Amino acid sequence: MWTVLSRPATGKGRMEKSIYTREYTIVRRLLREARARASLTQTQVAAKLKQSQSFITKLERGDRRIDIVQLHTICRIYGITLGDFVELLERELARK
Repeated sequence: MWTVLSRPATGKGRMEKSIYTREYTIVRRLLREARARASLTQTQVAAKLKQSQSFITKLERGDRRIDIVQLHTICRIYGITLGDFVELLERELARK
């Protein structure tokens, strides 16, 4: 069983799912930065996803979690691969 936590495990070794972890804060920041580099507004991204602009706002603010399929789709819209995004995330997470 894999356990990945931003702090020591508690309880039964469950994976922390909070959108308020350091890791998720970095994911949200990287998403905003990738959108800015792609010169896209939240409204433009929402239109490409056939979602509301508030959907993108909620993702970027951490009010809504993003799953791996959504992340893959958003990365494609931003002109980056999921692998590149994960690489960038790993570099950021390695910083203290």
